[in-house]
Amino acid sequence: MTRSRARRLVGAAVLSLGLVATSLSATSAASAADPVAATSATSAPRVAVGMSLAMQRDLGLTAEGVQARLAQEERARAAETVARTLYGSSYAGSWFDPATGKLAVAVAGSAATAPTGLDVTVVPVAHTHAQLDAAKTAIDRQAGRSAPAGVNSWYVDVKTNTVVVSVNRHRVDDAVTKFVEAARTAHPAVRVVEEEHSPVTRADVVGGWPYWINYGGRCSIGFAVYGGFVTAGHCGTPGSSASDQAGALLGYFEGSTFPYYDYAWVRASAGVNLHGYMEGYDGYWYYVRGSSQVPVGSGVCRSGSTTGMWCNYILGRGQTVNYPQGVVYGLTRTSVCAEPGDSGGSWLSANQAQGVTSGGSGNCSSGGTTYYQEVNPILSAYGLSLILT
Repeated sequence: MTRSRARRLVGAAVLSLGLVATSLSATSAASAADPVAATSATSAPRVAVGMSLAMQRDLGLTAEGVQARLAQEERARAAETVARTLYGSSYAGSWFDPATGKLAVAVAGSAATAPTGLDVTVVPVAHTHAQLDAAKTAIDRQAGRSAPAGVNSWYVDVKTNTVVVSVNRHRVDDAVTKFVEAARTAHPAVRVVEEEHSPVTRADVVGGWPYWINYGGRCSIGFAVYGGFVTAGHCGTPGSSASDQAGALLGYFEGSTFPYYDYAWVRASAGVNLHGYMEGYDGYWYYVRGSSQVPVGSGVCRSGSTTGMWCNYILGRGQTVNYPQGVVYGLTRTSVCAEPGDSGGSWLSANQAQGVTSGGSGNCSSGGTTYYQEVNPILSAYGLSLILT
């Protein structure tokens, strides 16, 4: 089967299966459908009604206040571009000041008193932005690829004309103290701020998305379940880590069986967002509404991080497959193609979860045979429940 013909089958199968799709970004889809919020005649950017309502809710503004704020921020944006050039080496940073509705520009040296005609608030300071940025870069070099666990962050704070090193007040130890002492040598403007908590990554779990096992080999997410996600057993063993493409930790393999069966589940780490969708790699997420298994001969689509979404037909159930690593039972045979890295990925028929990719033969250029492990036995084995949309 050629790739173009296979792609045509994808489109036909999606139509015949009646897959219900939602935009990859629910927020952007809603915004695109919303009427555009009215704007004033003061150069306010046009925004969707949804965004205007969110600004009213979160910033404590009226609808008219949102328009005024957007116009002020637009003028500040334009003024910042001019200020950077105007003050040159004396420039020390800038920020929008909601109290005045203007851009505040920090300026070092005598340039702070020079008239410019620019409608900004000039704030005289001691250090230029270049000096502070150099200090921050020195701390970057000091840290290298890691810093003590109690060190949260470091950054140039233009409002205070300093470089802030933030630390978790509950995790200050000798290593943190030494790091801070070294950081303070970078510049006199370096200061320490204590915080109550440390930052953690926010990662997402979506069916078909890639994950890396122990920061090495790659597989695909099957389906989000309460507490984590299910995937193929041959992807990892209990205790193996799963991380996303940015290196954020998704969780650890809690259970895994392979061979005999080919399934596993990953317990999600704190802060990981679990979504009851399958990624179509076509700009949409596809709903997961249940896990009713469909008959042989039915159309089915799968998603994986190597080849995206492909569709074809179920050829048989309960097949025993002899992989090089051993025999696996209870697999479903399909005429859908797949390639390395697609393992563990999700299978849908309409909006019903069917299984996770196990293995097969062939590829998505010439066609192939692919097997999946049904999802319901996985859920039953580990006492899990799908997250549905």
